[in-house]
Amino acid sequence: MTQIEYKYLYQVNSPADLRKLSIDQLPHYCEEVRRYIIEQCAKNPGHLASSLGAVEIAVAVHYVYDTPTDKLVWDVGHQAYAHKIITARRDAFCNNRKLNGISGFPRMAESEYDAFGAGHASVSISAALGMVQAARLRGESFKSIAVIGDGSMTGGLAFEGLNNAGADKNNDLLVILNDNNMAIDRATGALNNYLLRMSTSRSYNRFKQGLWSLLSYTPPVLRLCRKMGNAIKHGLMQNSNLFESFGFRYFGRVDGHDVKHLVRTLTALKDIRSPKLLHVITTKGHGYRPAEQNLPVWHAPGKFNPDTGERIKQATDRDRYQDVFGHTLLELAKSDNRVVGVTPAMPTGCSMNIMMAAMPERCFDVGIAEAHAVTFSAGLASAGQVPFCNIYSTFMQRAYDNIIHDVALQNLPVVLCLDRGGIVGEDGATHHGVFDLAYLCCIPNMVVAAPSDELELRNLLYTALHSATPFAIRYPRGSGMGVEWRDKEFENLPIGKGRVLREGNDVAILALGKPCASALEAAVAAEQEGVSVAVYDLRYAKPLDSELIIEVGKQFDRIITVEDGVLRGGVGEAIIKLLSDNNIHKSIKNLGIADTFIEQGTPAELYSLCGYDAEGILRAIIEKI
Repeated sequence: MTQIEYKYLYQVNSPADLRKLSIDQLPHYCEEVRRYIIEQCAKNPGHLASSLGAVEIAVAVHYVYDTPTDKLVWDVGHQAYAHKIITARRDAFCNNRKLNGISGFPRMAESEYDAFGAGHASVSISAALGMVQAARLRGESFKSIAVIGDGSMTGGLAFEGLNNAGADKNNDLLVILNDNNMAIDRATGALNNYLLRMSTSRSYNRFKQGLWSLLSYTPPVLRLCRKMGNAIKHGLMQNSNLFESFGFRYFGRVDGHDVKHLVRTLTALKDIRSPKLLHVITTKGHGYRPAEQNLPVWHAPGKFNPDTGERIKQATDRDRYQDVFGHTLLELAKSDNRVVGVTPAMPTGCSMNIMMAAMPERCFDVGIAEAHAVTFSAGLASAGQVPFCNIYSTFMQRAYDNIIHDVALQNLPVVLCLDRGGIVGEDGATHHGVFDLAYLCCIPNMVVAAPSDELELRNLLYTALHSATPFAIRYPRGSGMGVEWRDKEFENLPIGKGRVLREGNDVAILALGKPCASALEAAVAAEQEGVSVAVYDLRYAKPLDSELIIEVGKQFDRIITVEDGVLRGGVGEAIIKLLSDNNIHKSIKNLGIADTFIEQGTPAELYSLCGYDAEGILRAIIEKI
């Protein structure tokens, strides 16, 4: 990578400092910010490619608008690293995503420049519109800017926001569409194809380039174009622009890496008081060749050598849970033609790309549209297929009504595969999958399972295929336990039945999913202290193995439950109720996540903070004795 001198980076400690630079100095400043992001992410991993592609947008917006008075809302918050560096967090960026460090996403509690928190996609337009209306009600005159893109325009919430905002011509809202033709993987769908057609319309873009050159320097031309309205654009495009159909004035396309042109364009748009959309074309990973060449990998590449682009891989001989899912899904699909795969824009992230490569006609990437993914899966199931709908646990929350109304109520055999269940680590509160057990277990007809190792995941996928019922499997991020699973004969795991992992006499641990390993480790350590601990793997959060739990309740006076999720409404509370309903009242300690949001840190740090790593479980055991 080409070395550059940091001439301006340390002069800019706020947007006010940025505005002291001349417009001709901005390109060099952008390159310095880009280099700084690369250097920091090389040793402290984060979301790299998306932020590299949005550097000029961040610089231009802060240069033209009076932030934080003007409100800047970022969609898909991992685009916002340059924004954080500009807004007084350059020196803190070395602790990005670390325990007690700054968040990897915009966060209102962290900075006055973060007008709205954004860890999930498609929220920016609705939030920014709310700010427009608040300004009107309060008699204030600040501007609202929503930066959306990186695949998030496919989300239904984005269109709900467009529809509402465009209905009133007095809504002084600017939407910047950061169009990079990507989410984590290549963007798909009709909207993406439409944007590509718009972007490649030669006559339209020749006209727009000439128009914007005039607008940038000639206010009378701007006034003339306001009077001309949209007639010329309609004629060149031969039909109405999609965004104009929503009531927005459309401007584009604009080179999103030409910061001087962006500044002139935003300056011209600033005084247009109506809903408007600026279509900006960027390259994800821009300015760093390794990222540009392999975008899915460099979305979040881990540690790497910034000069060579060589990724520094963690040494492990354990398969990732997502790969167990991907290979097992393909194996099931080969043996049963009812099996199909569905994912909302994350085929690589969940390893459904394995089946996509072999059976593309039986896999569906529906874009960043989780609610649609679930109802689409329900439609497939109603017509005889068995869809495996893979959505990260935190994003599955966005499809909750669809799970209840379209899957469970109609008792359709949809397999919901919740990747990244439980604590996920450095992405923090917006991404931990800690609510799924609580929000799924209260739904009738739903089976909810959590594997404790790779072989269990393989067998639960097989069990779900043959269950003929709504079936949710939640499993953790990262590597498994090292249990051999490949080429093993499938086993149908009886629904609602757990298993004994370790016999004991003094204390019983009822664990679910990944915490089973920590429970076993704590039990071994307790034995050195003279305490005999039995460990049980529940396997299923719903239905619970009532026979096993009642037997444990009768045999042991001291019981500990462990789950990688919230305690309120969780498995531990359900166990207490089950025992109470059977007139069994014993000393029970529930370990899991208290009624609070958990911030970022390594998984090991967070398990320790929450008190259900091996040491925390051991403390609970000793306390019981």
